[in-house]
Amino acid sequence: MSTGTAKRRRGPNERNRPLWMLIPGGLLMVLVIIVPLLLGVYMSTLNLDQYTLRKWISAPFIGIENFIEALTATDLLRSVWLSLSYSLLAMAVTIPLGVLAAVATQNKFRGRGLVRSIFLIPYVLPSFVVATVWRTMFQPGGVIDHALSGIGLHPGLWLNGPNSYWTLIIVQIWASWPFVYMLALSGLQAVDHEVHEAAALDGALWWRKLRYVVFPYLKGPLSLAFLVGILHHINNFTLPYVLFGLPAPSDVNVLPILTYVTSFQSFRFGLSAAMALVSLVLVAIPLFVYLRAVKLDDGDQPAKRRKSPKRADRFTTDSPSGAVATEEVLV
Repeated sequence: MSTGTAKRRRGPNERNRPLWMLIPGGLLMVLVIIVPLLLGVYMSTLNLDQYTLRKWISAPFIGIENFIEALTATDLLRSVWLSLSYSLLAMAVTIPLGVLAAVATQNKFRGRGLVRSIFLIPYVLPSFVVATVWRTMFQPGGVIDHALSGIGLHPGLWLNGPNSYWTLIIVQIWASWPFVYMLALSGLQAVDHEVHEAAALDGALWWRKLRYVVFPYLKGPLSLAFLVGILHHINNFTLPYVLFGLPAPSDVNVLPILTYVTSFQSFRFGLSAAMALVSLVLVAIPLFVYLRAVKLDDGDQPAKRRKSPKRADRFTTDSPSGAVATEEVLV
């Protein structure tokens, strides 16, 4: 019996079996992501409030009026600016801090495991626990005020007024820098030891090693850390909500807080749905830019067609003098 007939032929059911395995995940994605998104888009076109909520399907259709009101008659643009600015300032500090911590704990030393475990404490704590502890520390007459008054500084209130903006940034930095530290540490582990040895043999100084040897390996992990950090900060509701309470100071009225207040205190559900869609677009922009700029998978890129090496063909011709000449032609 030949090999071809010995093998059992794969029918159409077996060929499509990998697609069957995608059905549970696809259904879950539709129920958890697609359906709520479509409902949010539909709600944003309705005049949906506490009076029309009981029969929200028959609520008055107003088109894009919720979006116009959100952009012109609310603090949406200011909340977007606050969310973006505090996210960028927090990442501007957490990225260098995480890289320095990763470089400091890369080489072996006594107690390195303990130090690495301590560095991860802010990351493993729940957000509401972090916000509660820092809220207690920033209270008037708390630990922060006592520490600053010992060196002659009296900054005033931390949980209200202009200082609340910097309070949010400080707490966000403390809670999120271990994430950058872990990604930077994973990038450092990918550096080849032969590259370090070659740099040492060439007599390169430590800062040149960091710039030309270490940092090129951190480009991918730090780009991912920057994107994930920005998206997390923009969508972070728990930290400002627990840290400042409601009503939040105007300087920390970030986008999630504004959307929550509009929905569950003002009961403008259609308007809050429009705000949520604006935040979705705001989050999708850096994600799209990252996916376009960073090649996540080499297999997704079309392979470049390689040119076959030129082949030299020989043929003989008769010269005018009667001698046989051999020529090579590249094809």
